[in-house]
Amino acid sequence: MSESCLDGLGLLVDIDVQRYARHISLPQVGLEGQRKLNQSRVLVIGAGGLGSPALLYLAAAGIGHIGVVDDDVVDLSNLQRQVIHSTATIGQLKVESASNRLLELNPGLTVSTYGVRLSPENIESILAEGWDVVIDGTDNLPTRYLLDDACFLKNIPWVYGSIYRFEGQVSVFNFKQGPCYRDLFSEVPPPQSVPSCEQGGVLGVLPGVIGSLQANEAIKIILGLGEVLNGRLLLYDAESMNFQTLRFSHNSERETIHDLSLSAAMFDDDAWCMRLTGVGDVDEGDTSSNEMMFKSISMKEFAKRRDTGWTPFILDVRSTAEYEQAHTASTDLQIDHESVASMVESIPKDREVVVLCRSGMRSQMAAMYLIQAGYDGSFLYNLEGGIMAWQSVRPDEIIHG
Repeated sequence: MSESCLDGLGLLVDIDVQRYARHISLPQVGLEGQRKLNQSRVLVIGAGGLGSPALLYLAAAGIGHIGVVDDDVVDLSNLQRQVIHSTATIGQLKVESASNRLLELNPGLTVSTYGVRLSPENIESILAEGWDVVIDGTDNLPTRYLLDDACFLKNIPWVYGSIYRFEGQVSVFNFKQGPCYRDLFSEVPPPQSVPSCEQGGVLGVLPGVIGSLQANEAIKIILGLGEVLNGRLLLYDAESMNFQTLRFSHNSERETIHDLSLSAAMFDDDAWCMRLTGVGDVDEGDTSSNEMMFKSISMKEFAKRRDTGWTPFILDVRSTAEYEQAHTASTDLQIDHESVASMVESIPKDREVVVLCRSGMRSQMAAMYLIQAGYDGSFLYNLEGGIMAWQSVRPDEIIHG
């Protein structure tokens, strides 16, 4: 059964009342809200782990026109997490596999496919097709910075998602003149400091959670519903089943974007090209680059240096409850990562600082906040693996509450 309603141009649009009954029964959505979804256009960059759940839920919600950008083909190793594909589609272009599945789920959609890798050469023409929201399902920083710059220039909000091992992040950038990705991550780290999911692994369920949250934010933007993750970074830890939110704002000191030249330069960098294409080897042991926002240090290296007399300031940015359960005897300060910026007077600037959390994600955010507060990144170290790594290497140094 369908019901007709008038769109903004006075044209009749049929709404499948039975298909979208659970939406229409929501006071915040109703027929008018469902009409907005049916007339909206959402572009998803990547039909992989994050793109899969995002695309499926966008299609199920009735997003009228969905775009999919991906140049890859379906591989057996993808199926552990890229649930939009199947064993039968191995070898197919991901955009074709995804498009077929979306139309099976909801035949009333329009699906546009772009079997290309997003690049400085094609992003402007793809974005020029009138998308209301863009969802980031990428797996590399050059594409993410490029997407941020292009969306900023075209005034398109985009929903960010990132996954690694058991942890994920979600935020919304460029929404109603809100902060951009470059406001949160103003300095680009060197290629060797950014591990891929292939190198570090990823829990198969994790992209399902994060991609679904991205679809949720896109739908909220279209409907003008609720509080969008604008100026907020949502952190999710699948192991501890913990959600936390980190607030951020515009960074007045970051470089202003006038064109795509800044992000396009990353595509010409040999080291980044190897990460984009998977060709060549990146020396991941080299963490001495002066371009790094902060340094990463393994627990093994930390213990080795400390045994030879190194005495850095130890900053634990887990919650008080986590700290009371287990902490190191040598911790100098414990404070929740969200409160780091307000406690800088307690953290030395003339001494090296090692920041740790449970497994290494919140400590990265804390280090970034310290840099924004004026700390020298060359003095900051993120402890890889956090308290979990410390406990596995030096269990005798852990105090249990």
